[in-house]
Amino acid sequence: MKSFRDRLISLLPEVEKPARYTGGEWNTPEKSGNVKARFCFCFPDLYEIGMSNLGLQILYSEINAHEDYAAERCYAPKADLAEKMRSNGIPLLSLESGTPLKEFDVVGFSLQFELLYTNILYMLDLAGIPFYSRDRGEDFPLIIAGGPCAVNPEPFADFFDCVVVGEGEGVDFALLRLVEEGKSKGWSKRRVLEEAKKIGGVYVPSLHEEGETVVKAVVADFENSVYPVNPLVPNVEAVHERVTLELYRGCASGCRFCQAGYYYRPIRERSAEKCAEYAKQAVESTGYGEISMCSLSTGDYSGLKELMDRLRGFVHDKHVNLALPSLRLSSFSGEMAQESRRSSLTFAPEAGTQRLRDVINKNVTDAEIDNIGKAFEAGYSNVKLYFMLGLPTETDEDIAGIAEICRRLRGLYVATTGKRNLTVSVSCAVFIPKPCTPFQWEAQISMEEMLRKQNYLRGLLRAIKGVTFSWHGAESSVLEAALARGDRSLSAVIVRAYESGARFDSWTEQFDWNAWTRAFADCGADINRFTGAIDPDADLPWDFIDTGVSKKYLKAQRELAYLGVTTKNCREGCNGCGANKLGRCTII
Repeated sequence: MKSFRDRLISLLPEVEKPARYTGGEWNTPEKSGNVKARFCFCFPDLYEIGMSNLGLQILYSEINAHEDYAAERCYAPKADLAEKMRSNGIPLLSLESGTPLKEFDVVGFSLQFELLYTNILYMLDLAGIPFYSRDRGEDFPLIIAGGPCAVNPEPFADFFDCVVVGEGEGVDFALLRLVEEGKSKGWSKRRVLEEAKKIGGVYVPSLHEEGETVVKAVVADFENSVYPVNPLVPNVEAVHERVTLELYRGCASGCRFCQAGYYYRPIRERSAEKCAEYAKQAVESTGYGEISMCSLSTGDYSGLKELMDRLRGFVHDKHVNLALPSLRLSSFSGEMAQESRRSSLTFAPEAGTQRLRDVINKNVTDAEIDNIGKAFEAGYSNVKLYFMLGLPTETDEDIAGIAEICRRLRGLYVATTGKRNLTVSVSCAVFIPKPCTPFQWEAQISMEEMLRKQNYLRGLLRAIKGVTFSWHGAESSVLEAALARGDRSLSAVIVRAYESGARFDSWTEQFDWNAWTRAFADCGADINRFTGAIDPDADLPWDFIDTGVSKKYLKAQRELAYLGVTTKNCREGCNGCGANKLGRCTII
C-alpha cells in the first residue's frame, strides 16, 4: 500500500505550483529516524509566504541544531490540493518526511496576523485534529502557538494547549524537551502542561488562574542568539528571495500606533561585526543576490555605517545588492541611497501634517520629508510612501496633507533632476487599535468613514501626475481590529466563520465578509464591542500578559497624544517604559 506521501506526490501534477508541497529544499538538514522528539512548525498561509518568514527559519534552525531533536514544516495548502487530499483520504503532512501532523510530539503554529486565525482551523481540519484543546486526548500532540498575535491570545486560546508569549528562541526547544521527558516518564498530558506552565513565556489557557501573570519571553543575549546562516531556499518563487539580516529588535521611535515597536522591547542590537559575518555566510550558503537589512527602523541601527563598510567589498565582488527597507526619513542619508541599488525607496510618514505626526509621535518633520531629495540626486525616480487613515484626532486637513507631500516631492524632483518622470506610490492602511500600544483604548472609525476618507484622498491624488494610490479594505480592517482586541468569546465566532467558508482571509480575493457577519450573528456577538472605544480604566482581555511596557506608561503616552506632545527617541535617553526589567536595552 502506498504511503500518504506517495499518494500526495501522485496528485501534484494536477495542482498549481506542485513544488510547494515536495520539500527537499536546498539547505534542508538531514535527520536520522532515531531522534527523541519531533516538532512540526505550521505556518497558516501559502508556502511562498511562510518561506519568507525569518522567525520560522530561526526556530527551525535552533531545534535542528540538536541531533536528538528534529523540526519539520507544514504550510497551508491551496484549495485545489486540499480538495484532492480530502477526497483521497490524505491528511496534512510535513514537508520533510511526509509525516501526518498528528504523529508529531509538538505542532506549533506561527501567528503573524489576525486574519490567519481561520487558517489554524483549516490546517487542523486537514490534519484530522480537533479544534478545541479540550477535545484532544492523550493520543494527540501538544498543539502550541506563538508569534506577534500572542500579545492577546484570548480569541484563539481555546484552540491551543500552550501559547508562547514573546520570543520563541529557547522556549520552543524547552517545550519539545519537556514533551520528550514526559514520554520517557509516562506523564499524562496534564502533567506535561503543569510543567510547561513553569517555563518563562508559556501560557497554558486550560490551567491559567485569575490573577496570574504571564511574563513575555525575551532573548537577553541577542548578540549571540540563533541566526540561520544556512536558511532554506524555496522551491518556488517566494515573496522575499533574499538574505534577511536581523540587525536589532525593538524600536526607539515610540510611534503610538505601532504594536511591534512596543512588543519587541527592550531594544537589543547585534554588533556590525556579527551581522556582517552572518550575512556573508548566508549569501555563500544560498546564492541569493540580495541582503535585506531587517529591523523596524534600519536607519536607526547604530552600527549601520560600520556594517555597510564591512560588506562593501563583499557585495561588490559577489554582485549582491544591499537593501535598506524600514527607513526613517530623519535617518536617511545620501550614502544610503548610493549603497542601496534598488528601483525604489520606501518611507512611512504615516500622517500628512506635522500636527498629526506629533499626535502619533512620528518624529518626522516636513524638512526631513524633503530629505528624499538625496535619493533623487542618487538617481531614484520611484518612491513608495505609507500612510494611515483614521488615526486618532485626524481631520480632512490631515488627509489633504498627504496630497500636499506628494506635490512637494514632485516639485523637489523636478528641481533636483530637471526631469518629470517621478512615480510616487501612496499606500494607506486603516488605523487599527492594537494591544500593547498607547492607542489600545481608541475607537476605530466606522466602515462608512473609512470609505469616505479613502474616496476623499483618491480624489485629491488623481490631480497629481505620477501618483498611484492603493488602500486596505474596510471590511478586513474592521475584522482585524475585532480579532486584535477580542476575548475568549471569539473562538466560537472563528469556528463558525470557518464552517461558513472563511479561510485565507488575508487574501483580498478570498476574503468573505458575509461569512464573518453571519458568524458574529450566529454566535450572538457584536463586532462593534471590539472596535469601539474602551474605558482606559476597564480590564482588558490581555491584561494578564506582561510585555514589559507598563500600562501606566501606555496611558501617559495616550494623554500626551491628545496634547500633541512628542516623546524623545529612546536613543536620546530612557523614557521609562518599563521594558528594561525583562532585559538590558543595549542602546542606552
